[in-house]
Amino acid sequence: MKIILGLFLTINLFAVSTKYNIYALFQEQKYSQACDLGFKNFYKNIKDENFLSVYAFSCLKADNINRLSLPVANLKASKESRANASYFSVILMQKKLLYHALIDGYDFTNINLPSTDYVLSKVFDLYVKLGKHNKQEVYFLKDTDNDKLTYKMYLIKHNNLNKIVIEEFYDTIVVKRHVYW
Repeated sequence: MKIILGLFLTINLFAVSTKYNIYALFQEQKYSQACDLGFKNFYKNIKDENFLSVYAFSCLKADNINRLSLPVANLKASKESRANASYFSVILMQKKLLYHALIDGYDFTNINLPSTDYVLSKVFDLYVKLGKHNKQEVYFLKDTDNDKLTYKMYLIKHNNLNKIVIEEFYDTIVVKRHVYW
């Protein structure tokens, strides 16, 4: 009986430790590590919507948005969780549509989606505002809220897979580079 109780306590402490670790990594802005830890422990915490939200926001901040689909499907019990799931869903859809447009020439100028404050959403909205246009190798998109911000968007090929690159410029200085596939 003592062995079973000891095993139970060890498992619970490990679970609590994992949750604490992902929260701590998020607070320390170590988003990539928090995303990886959340991914490894996703199914152990599938019912814990706070864990799922922190995991998803970590992945979002780490530009690993392909990992958002699992939390989206499981964030449903509370109003806040459903709002988070909707937010992540919009970003995933925008990425997929932008990818489809850049690679396949898909025209979605008539589409009207909600927007978010995430960089991919901003670029998506700016791309939609271009309307029908000839395909370009590189797009320079000027932020409508801050005239010092510009986004450079283009495709790269890596291991036979096209990836979208978005570079954020403040004046002429690259602030951040995002890569999505």
